[in-house]
Amino acid sequence: MIRIISLLLPALIPSWRFFKAVEPSPRLQWAVFDDPAQEDRVWQEYRPRPQRVVPLQVLGRLFWNPSWNEYLFMVTLTERLIIAPTDQVRDEILRRIAADLPQANTHLQFRLVHVSRQAERITREITYLSDIRSVP
Repeated sequence: MIRIISLLLPALIPSWRFFKAVEPSPRLQWAVFDDPAQEDRVWQEYRPRPQRVVPLQVLGRLFWNPSWNEYLFMVTLTERLIIAPTDQVRDEILRRIAADLPQANTHLQFRLVHVSRQAERITREITYLSDIRSVP
């Protein structure tokens, strides 16, 4: 019985010592457009957080929040893309973004932006810019 409890305890009470550093995650932004030659694109954040959440929603999200789980998976994919870019990770990000889009536009591109604060200034640095893909 003690053996089972010792195996379950790390899962119930996690240790934060396995993180080498705590850093902000990259922000995922996407743009859709008709003409690939168009330079000025309107970038939108992927699934922006709500400005306000009522207490009842918070309680419900403790038990059921599949959209947040998918968002966390996308954060993991973006971190993988920065550390070791592969076609598989890039294609998965594009596929998931395209699944949320209306089919009005024909081309899709995404970028990763790191937001950091230096003294009183907020800086935004584009760390990855995907190639342009046509939306199926």
